Amino acid sequence: MQKQPQPSGNSAGTPRRQFLKTGAAATAAVAVPYHFSQAKTLADETKSKNDRIAIGVIGCGGMANGNMRSARDWLDVVAVCDVDEGRRKGTNQGLSKGKAAEYHDYRELLDRKDIDVVHIATPDHWHTKPLIEAMLAGKDVYCEKPLTLTIDEGKLIRKVQKETGRVVQVGTQQRSTFHLFVKAMAIVAEGRLGKIREVQAAIGGAPTSPPIPVADVPAGLDWDRWLGPAPKVDYRAISKNGRRGNTNCHYEFRWWYEYSGGKLTDWGAHHVDICNWALQLNGQTTGPIGIGGSATHPVDFKDGVAVQNDRYNTATAFKFQVDYANGTKMIIRNDTDNGILITGDKGKIFVNRGKLVGAPVDALKDNPLAEDSIAKVYKNMPMERNERSAHWANFLHCTKERKDPISDVHSHMQMLNICHLAGISARLGRSLKWDSKSEQIVGDDQANRFLGREYRSGYEIEMG
Repeated sequence: MQKQPQPSGNSAGTPRRQFLKTGAAATAAVAVPYHFSQAKTLADETKSKNDRIAIGVIGCGGMANGNMRSARDWLDVVAVCDVDEGRRKGTNQGLSKGKAAEYHDYRELLDRKDIDVVHIATPDHWHTKPLIEAMLAGKDVYCEKPLTLTIDEGKLIRKVQKETGRVVQVGTQQRSTFHLFVKAMAIVAEGRLGKIREVQAAIGGAPTSPPIPVADVPAGLDWDRWLGPAPKVDYRAISKNGRRGNTNCHYEFRWWYEYSGGKLTDWGAHHVDICNWALQLNGQTTGPIGIGGSATHPVDFKDGVAVQNDRYNTATAFKFQVDYANGTKMIIRNDTDNGILITGDKGKIFVNRGKLVGAPVDALKDNPLAEDSIAKVYKNMPMERNERSAHWANFLHCTKERKDPISDVHSHMQMLNICHLAGISARLGRSLKWDSKSEQIVGDDQANRFLGREYRSGYEIEMG
């Protein structure tokens, strides 16, 4: 194990229908009080078969199935796409009783003119390419987090979103968890913590694996296309008596830098997002100026690249400090209770998916939040349902009103850049200075090479 030092196919394109630039709605939503349903809900509006929304699903794993069940009141799954035939057929049967069209190549799904909304729930390294091509095909998209594998991918996504005007919601559903995370943000926005001195994202560590041998590709899985833009490598797997075992494929892709950023971009995409949201609401950040810390990896690294290729390689333990020009700090760590700790000069609060605690929370009993505080944090958009269902309701509301959703690509990439920088620092074992305006690492050419990646031939993003 290596402990890092502590620093101060198919390439043929398919036709693309032209897209229209869509402006934002002229009328702002009316502020609503804090509750989970409105007098007229999306479910009311979609009771008629003609009002229901046809959606295509790209990536048929557990996230897609869970998301579609959360949004079943409003959506009909009419098309599914996956390079794993078993997953594709299982999702079709589970969500559409086998009636949805099935695709091996998502570009055929994007060419359908009867589909205006797409859900992308592929492995992380397959998010950016179909998302950009979906926007260019005129689709609104709900895409799972993290949105990108690199910082440069985020630059391109933001550019295309601005040019096309498509609505893109990122699957960071904590932004629609009203009684916990949104309520915590309302406490911040009302100034009850005062100036924030520190935010902390505790996201847990990552697993290790034994050496994973090369194995036969399972029947029905197109391994080359699953790899897609990533380098061509052998399929590896260790089975565990019918339970999910060690592999470099489904679910376990999270623990390989080739396909993900490990816990730093997995849970980091949730908790760092809430930390960054709090700083934005308090007017305290325009982006970090540097990051440093330590990380432990299960393999050795040379020039930021894992030496062994037969086992998980993302950081298993870490502690990073992100610095801001105003003296505020963000801590990203694995070794304390999962959740977000926000410390200001008037008090501190802790929030995770099970609780919201702290003296400022206790004070709400005698001095409650203003009636519209939570609505203001939620950008005065309707608050229907809660958690994942609410996140989908927000997305679908925004597709109708042509508004930016609560988890838009621009705020997402501002925080995800921090997660990516932590990963680069971990791999190189040194601190980094960051220029938020140019989105470049300062004075470190080697580190800047990790801002992007080379796509494998035949899997480049199709911009035409």
